Order: sequence, then C-alpha cells, then structure tokens
Amino acid sequence: MSNHTKRIIEDLQMEDPWRVFKIMAEFVDGFEELGQIGKAVSIFGSARIPVGHKYYQMAEKTAYLLAKEGYAIITGGGPSIMEAGNKGAMEAHGNSIGLNIDLPFEQKSNQYVKLLINFHYFFCRKVMFVKYAKAFVIFPGGFGTLDELFESLTLIQTKRMDRFPVILVGSSYWKGMIEWLHNTVAKERNIEEEDIAIFKVVDKPEDVVKIIKKFYGKKRKKK
Repeated sequence: MSNHTKRIIEDLQMEDPWRVFKIMAEFVDGFEELGQIGKAVSIFGSARIPVGHKYYQMAEKTAYLLAKEGYAIITGGGPSIMEAGNKGAMEAHGNSIGLNIDLPFEQKSNQYVKLLINFHYFFCRKVMFVKYAKAFVIFPGGFGTLDELFESLTLIQTKRMDRFPVILVGSSYWKGMIEWLHNTVAKERNIEEEDIAIFKVVDKPEDVVKIIKKFYGKKRKKK
C-alpha cells in the first residue's frame, strides 16, 4: 500500500470535527507563509508539456518578465508549465512560490521553487492561488487548469471577488473552447456574451505584461 493510499484511508477514517482542524491548519500555514509576499501572479498550465516546448518557453519568459516588474510568481510547484513559471521567476531573481498538492503519483516540487507549501486539500490550495494573486495567467492544460480557469471566471462573474486580469496564452489551443462558449453556452443564454470578455487571449509573453500593467494603471488613475 502506497503512502498516499494510507493517507487517504486515514483521512476518511478521521471524524469530521477533527478533519476541520486539519483544514484550518492548511489555511493558517498558507496565510502565514504568503501574507508577506506582496503583489503576485498565479501561473497555471499542464504538468505534461515537455521542457523545450513552445508553451514551456513562453511560460518561462512570461514569469521572467513579470518577476522583473516586481511580481512574485505562484505556481502549482510541479513539472512542465509550473516548472517553467518558477524557473523564469528565479532567473529574474524574483520570488518563486510553489503550492504543491498531495497526489497519488506523489508529485514532487520542481527545483526552481524558492518557497514551497504543501497541501492535502485542493480547495485550500485554490484559495491561496486566488487570495494573493493580482492576475491569473493560464497556459494550455487539462482538467486541473480548466478547473482553476472556470473557478476564477465564476468568482468574477458572480462578483464574489473583484475583477482582475485573467489571461489565456495560446489562441490556437483555446480557440475551440472560446467558440463553444460563444456558439453554444452564450447562445443558449447560460452565460452572457459580456461574461466571455472577463478573460483575454494572447500569444506573446510581452502581451501578458502589457494587459496587467494597463489594468492596474487604469485602476490607479480612478483612485
């Protein structure tokens, strides 16, 4: 029996009131560790895209440029796009943060993480991604990436959090999803067309930085 399986069994056997304390501990640890990092950007994407792939290189450059602008970079702490984000931050001498999750295949943190925080519960980890981020940058990925994307869009759409930049990188990858949102979801009136405008789509790391700077530049002027 693997260590991960043992931990699942122990968690299931734990009485609900005691599980609450474990959840609270994850929140407290996250708040304490991240409370002083200042402005940050969360970068999401696949754990399967190989080193050297164009999206890996784009994620690395994006993180580098953002770190040079003074943003801490937060990723899931794992391989592929997450590794690229942490690598770019470290190369720019920025703050490189990894929020690692306990998975059946024992995801290990990448070597470019400066501050590592481990989580057992996905929802605790997701709160940390949102709470300390000034923007979400979404690279091509799978279910986990889509989960983070649509949760952020839902929170903004329902006004449970202030609007902030949500940027998808790789127009060819996201094209089918965006067409489906327009032609099916919005057409059936399950969302409004204006909801699709919550996010932007770009193909260059430089454009990610421009969108974030423009957004917060306008916000400062309004004040």
